[in-house]
Amino acid sequence: MNVWNDSISLYCKTCQLLKSKPFELKRISSNAIDAAQSISRNVAEGYCRRSIKEYLKHLYIALGSSGELHSCFYSMFMAEQITEEEFDGIDVLHFKVENELIQIVKSLERKEQENDCLNRMPDK
Repeated sequence: MNVWNDSISLYCKTCQLLKSKPFELKRISSNAIDAAQSISRNVAEGYCRRSIKEYLKHLYIALGSSGELHSCFYSMFMAEQITEEEFDGIDVLHFKVENELIQIVKSLERKEQENDCLNRMPDK
């Protein structure tokens, strides 16, 4: 699943970027790391629930965490706590993950409206 793999990469990149920040930025760094990890965890948990409704619920939570992560990085950039190069590097991957989440949500919402397969996830 691309979105899950990409969200793990986003978490790793977030950790790498923020691990060397000074002590006074530890709280915002911790919040950003938690938000990044929340994306992959919610994608996995929703998928494992095996129903479209539950999967959508968790994908929306992942999207919320994605917004939180973007806000952390944007505010750090505006406060000159990260460089433009650091912000741009993480923003490209963040944008990719967010768009993948949106595409999955759209696809599942179509299936849900069609009442496809009694709203159960297909077996692999």
